[in-house]
Amino acid sequence: MSGLKLFRYVAWAAVAVLACVAGALVYLQTTSSNNSGALIEPLAAIGGPFELVGGNGETVTDQTLAGKPTVMFFGFTYCPDVCPTTLSELQGWIEALGPDADKLNYAFVSVDPERDTPDVMRDYVGAFDDRILALTGSRENIDSMLKAYRVYAKRVPLDDGDYTMDHSAAVYLMNADNKFVGTIAYGEVEETALAKLKRLIENAPASS
Repeated sequence: MSGLKLFRYVAWAAVAVLACVAGALVYLQTTSSNNSGALIEPLAAIGGPFELVGGNGETVTDQTLAGKPTVMFFGFTYCPDVCPTTLSELQGWIEALGPDADKLNYAFVSVDPERDTPDVMRDYVGAFDDRILALTGSRENIDSMLKAYRVYAKRVPLDDGDYTMDHSAAVYLMNADNKFVGTIAYGEVEETALAKLKRLIENAPASS
Protein backbone atom coordinates (compact mmCIF):
# COMPACT_ATOMS: atom_id res chain seq x y z
CA MET A 1 0.00 0.00 0.00
CA SER A 2 1.45 3.41 -0.98
CA GLY A 3 2.10 6.07 1.65
CA LEU A 4 -0.77 8.22 0.32
CA LYS A 5 -3.24 5.34 0.29
CA LEU A 6 -2.19 4.34 3.78
CA PHE A 7 -2.66 7.92 5.00
CA ARG A 8 -6.15 8.16 3.49
CA TYR A 9 -7.12 4.78 4.95
CA VAL A 10 -5.97 5.85 8.42
CA ALA A 11 -7.71 9.20 8.07
CA TRP A 12 -10.98 7.55 7.04
CA ALA A 13 -10.73 5.06 9.89
CA ALA A 14 -10.15 7.88 12.35
CA VAL A 15 -13.17 9.75 11.02
CA ALA A 16 -15.34 6.66 11.42
CA VAL A 17 -14.23 6.25 15.04
CA LEU A 18 -14.80 9.93 15.82
CA ALA A 19 -18.24 9.77 14.20
CA CYS A 20 -19.19 6.85 16.43
CA VAL A 21 -17.99 8.74 19.51
CA ALA A 22 -19.88 11.87 18.48
CA GLY A 23 -23.03 9.88 17.86
CA ALA A 24 -22.71 8.14 21.21
CA LEU A 25 -22.34 11.48 22.99
CA VAL A 26 -25.48 12.81 21.30
CA TYR A 27 -27.30 9.65 22.33
CA LEU A 28 -26.23 9.84 25.97
CA GLN A 29 -26.94 13.55 26.26
CA THR A 30 -30.39 13.48 24.75
CA THR A 31 -32.26 10.27 25.49
CA SER A 32 -32.36 6.85 27.06
CA SER A 33 -34.37 3.69 26.68
CA ASN A 34 -35.35 0.75 28.81
CA ASN A 35 -34.47 -2.85 28.02
CA SER A 36 -37.52 -3.28 25.78
CA GLY A 37 -36.41 -0.43 23.53
CA ALA A 38 -39.13 1.91 24.81
CA LEU A 39 -38.33 5.55 24.21
CA ILE A 40 -37.91 7.76 27.25
CA GLU A 41 -38.46 11.52 27.44
CA PRO A 42 -35.46 13.40 25.94
CA LEU A 43 -33.13 15.42 28.13
CA ALA A 44 -32.64 18.22 25.60
CA ALA A 45 -34.69 19.96 22.91
CA ILE A 46 -33.55 19.04 19.42
CA GLY A 47 -35.09 19.89 16.08
CA GLY A 48 -37.00 22.74 14.48
CA PRO A 49 -38.08 24.18 11.13
CA PHE A 50 -35.90 23.61 8.07
CA GLU A 51 -35.99 24.19 4.31
CA LEU A 52 -33.94 21.85 2.11
CA VAL A 53 -33.91 20.47 -1.42
CA GLY A 54 -34.96 16.95 -2.38
CA GLY A 55 -33.32 14.69 -4.92
CA ASN A 56 -35.56 15.93 -7.74
CA GLY A 57 -34.98 19.60 -6.93
CA GLU A 58 -38.19 20.00 -4.94
CA THR A 59 -38.38 22.08 -1.75
CA VAL A 60 -38.72 19.93 1.38
CA THR A 61 -39.50 21.47 4.78
CA ASP A 62 -40.38 20.17 8.21
CA GLN A 63 -44.01 20.66 7.20
CA THR A 64 -43.53 18.25 4.30
CA LEU A 65 -42.89 15.55 6.90
CA ALA A 66 -45.66 16.61 9.28
CA GLY A 67 -48.17 13.98 10.36
CA LYS A 68 -45.75 11.04 10.44
CA PRO A 69 -42.79 10.30 12.69
CA THR A 70 -39.45 10.66 10.93
CA VAL A 71 -36.28 8.56 11.03
CA MET A 72 -33.42 10.93 10.13
CA PHE A 73 -29.72 10.45 9.52
CA PHE A 74 -27.04 13.05 8.74
CA GLY A 75 -24.05 12.15 6.56
CA PHE A 76 -22.51 12.55 3.11
CA THR A 77 -22.15 10.55 -0.08
CA TYR A 78 -18.34 10.42 0.00
CA CYS A 79 -18.47 8.75 3.42
CA PRO A 80 -16.35 5.57 3.30
CA ASP A 81 -18.01 3.55 6.06
CA VAL A 82 -20.50 5.00 8.57
CA CYS A 83 -23.03 6.35 6.07
CA PRO A 84 -23.33 3.38 3.71
CA THR A 85 -23.44 1.05 6.72
CA THR A 86 -26.22 3.05 8.38
CA LEU A 87 -28.23 3.39 5.16
CA SER A 88 -27.91 -0.35 4.60
CA GLU A 89 -29.17 -0.98 8.14
CA LEU A 90 -32.03 1.48 7.57
CA GLN A 91 -32.93 -0.41 4.41
CA GLY A 92 -33.07 -3.61 6.46
CA TRP A 93 -35.25 -2.01 9.15
CA ILE A 94 -37.69 -0.78 6.50
CA GLU A 95 -37.95 -4.27 5.05
CA ALA A 96 -38.36 -5.82 8.51
CA LEU A 97 -41.22 -3.45 9.40
CA GLY A 98 -43.21 -4.64 6.40
CA PRO A 99 -46.41 -2.64 5.75
CA ASP A 100 -45.83 -0.61 8.93
CA ALA A 101 -42.77 0.95 7.29
CA ASP A 102 -45.09 3.30 5.40
CA LYS A 103 -46.18 4.83 8.72
CA LEU A 104 -42.78 6.54 9.00
CA ASN A 105 -40.82 9.12 7.01
CA TYR A 106 -37.14 8.47 6.32
CA ALA A 107 -34.56 11.12 5.48
CA PHE A 108 -30.84 11.26 4.77
CA VAL A 109 -29.54 14.83 5.17
CA SER A 110 -26.19 15.84 3.69
CA VAL A 111 -23.60 17.59 5.85
CA ASP A 112 -21.53 18.20 2.67
CA PRO A 113 -23.81 20.19 0.32
CA GLU A 114 -20.87 21.49 -1.74
CA ARG A 115 -20.40 18.01 -3.23
CA ASP A 116 -23.80 16.48 -2.48
CA THR A 117 -25.96 18.08 -5.12
CA PRO A 118 -29.61 16.96 -5.41
CA ASP A 119 -28.91 14.54 -8.27
CA VAL A 120 -25.87 13.06 -6.50
CA MET A 121 -27.96 12.56 -3.37
CA ARG A 122 -30.85 11.05 -5.33
CA ASP A 123 -28.67 8.48 -7.06
CA TYR A 124 -26.77 7.59 -3.88
CA VAL A 125 -29.78 7.15 -1.61
CA GLY A 126 -31.82 5.49 -4.34
CA ALA A 127 -29.36 2.60 -4.30
CA PHE A 128 -30.68 1.71 -0.82
CA ASP A 129 -34.43 2.44 -0.75
CA ASP A 130 -36.45 5.02 -2.69
CA ARG A 131 -38.56 5.68 0.40
CA ILE A 132 -35.60 7.45 1.98
CA LEU A 133 -35.70 11.16 1.19
CA ALA A 134 -32.38 12.50 -0.10
CA LEU A 135 -32.00 16.03 1.29
CA THR A 136 -29.39 18.70 0.65
CA GLY A 137 -29.46 22.48 0.26
CA SER A 138 -27.45 25.66 0.58
CA ARG A 139 -24.55 25.74 3.04
CA GLU A 140 -26.50 28.29 5.08
CA ASN A 141 -29.64 26.15 5.30
CA ILE A 142 -27.68 23.00 6.09
CA ASP A 143 -25.70 24.75 8.83
CA SER A 144 -28.91 26.15 10.32
CA MET A 145 -30.42 22.66 10.48
CA LEU A 146 -27.26 21.12 11.92
CA LYS A 147 -27.33 23.70 14.71
CA ALA A 148 -31.04 23.18 15.45
CA TYR A 149 -30.67 19.40 15.50
CA ARG A 150 -27.37 19.55 17.42
CA VAL A 151 -25.54 17.56 14.78
CA TYR A 152 -21.76 17.58 14.93
CA ALA A 153 -20.16 18.02 11.51
CA LYS A 154 -16.64 19.17 10.68
CA ARG A 155 -14.64 19.32 7.45
CA VAL A 156 -11.37 17.38 7.77
CA PRO A 157 -8.61 18.17 5.22
CA LEU A 158 -6.68 15.28 3.70
CA ASP A 159 -3.03 15.30 2.74
CA ASP A 160 -3.76 15.22 -1.01
CA GLY A 161 -5.81 18.44 -0.85
CA ASP A 162 -9.17 16.65 -0.73
CA TYR A 163 -11.30 16.48 2.40
CA THR A 164 -13.69 14.25 4.30
CA MET A 165 -16.35 15.00 6.90
CA ASP A 166 -16.44 14.04 10.56
CA HIS A 167 -20.04 13.91 11.77
CA SER A 168 -22.52 12.53 14.29
CA ALA A 169 -23.37 8.91 13.59
CA ALA A 170 -26.66 8.49 15.47
CA VAL A 171 -30.02 8.07 13.73
CA TYR A 172 -32.50 10.66 15.00
CA LEU A 173 -36.09 9.72 15.85
CA MET A 174 -38.64 12.54 15.54
CA ASN A 175 -42.32 12.22 16.36
CA ALA A 176 -45.19 13.32 14.11
CA ASP A 177 -44.83 16.90 15.42
CA ASN A 178 -41.11 16.91 14.53
CA LYS A 179 -40.13 16.71 18.20
CA PHE A 180 -37.05 14.72 19.10
CA VAL A 181 -37.78 11.55 21.07
CA GLY A 182 -34.61 9.47 20.82
CA THR A 183 -31.82 7.98 18.75
CA ILE A 184 -30.61 4.71 17.35
CA ALA A 185 -26.88 4.49 18.01
CA TYR A 186 -24.41 3.53 15.29
CA GLY A 187 -24.06 -0.24 15.32
CA GLU A 188 -27.03 -0.77 17.66
CA VAL A 189 -28.39 -4.31 17.50
CA GLU A 190 -31.27 -4.77 15.09
CA GLU A 191 -33.70 -6.07 17.73
CA THR A 192 -33.37 -2.90 19.81
CA ALA A 193 -33.46 -0.62 16.78
CA LEU A 194 -36.66 -2.23 15.51
CA ALA A 195 -38.24 -2.00 18.98
CA LYS A 196 -37.62 1.75 18.97
CA LEU A 197 -39.10 2.14 15.48
CA LYS A 198 -42.18 0.13 16.43
CA ARG A 199 -42.64 2.24 19.55
CA LEU A 200 -42.32 5.37 17.40
CA ILE A 201 -45.13 4.05 15.20
CA GLU A 202 -47.29 3.04 18.19
CA ASN A 203 -47.01 6.52 19.70
CA ALA A 204 -47.94 8.28 16.47
CA PRO A 205 -51.43 9.78 15.94
CA ALA A 206 -53.89 7.30 14.44
CA SER A 207 -54.24 9.42 11.29
CA SER A 208 -50.51 9.09 10.48
